[in-house]
Amino acid sequence: MITAEDPASALGSPGCSEPAWPWKGAPVHALVQRIHQLQAERAQAFRRLEEAHRQYVCSGPEYDFPRYRGSVHEVTQAFAAASREVLALEAELAGPRAQPLLASHVRALQQLEQTRLATVALLQLMEAPELRGQENASEKHQLKMKVIKTMEAISEVLQDLRFDAESAE
Repeated sequence: MITAEDPASALGSPGCSEPAWPWKGAPVHALVQRIHQLQAERAQAFRRLEEAHRQYVCSGPEYDFPRYRGSVHEVTQAFAAASREVLALEAELAGPRAQPLLASHVRALQQLEQTRLATVALLQLMEAPELRGQENASEKHQLKMKVIKTMEAISEVLQDLRFDAESAE
């Protein structure tokens, strides 16, 4: 990971409480590499979310909802942090780096991740113990297929991003 060279420079200008942007001056490939790292962090967060949901569903008949809610909160914070950084990287590519194609890939990636998260959340809601017996098998199957297709689209965008970043340098 690329960080500010001098720890003091990470504090920004004197009297400024806002840290300096750690990617300022970093090559485009470093920005793209960070986006890929953030995607790996998102994948790990999705695994934690799936595991928390599995544990919740299996914790019956008492169902440990407070634990599940805490896990969802932690994962939500991880997704939000990743999204903020991805959006900042997109802005860096679109603005100072003048890489609109790469920025459009990052924007598409962000939209696909939002779709994936919303769909996974809906699937988990449909599988909640409180809603047992109300499941719609067809709708559930459609949502699972949507998650799969979204993940495939994410992989394609990441490949396009990597290829176009190599061409940009």
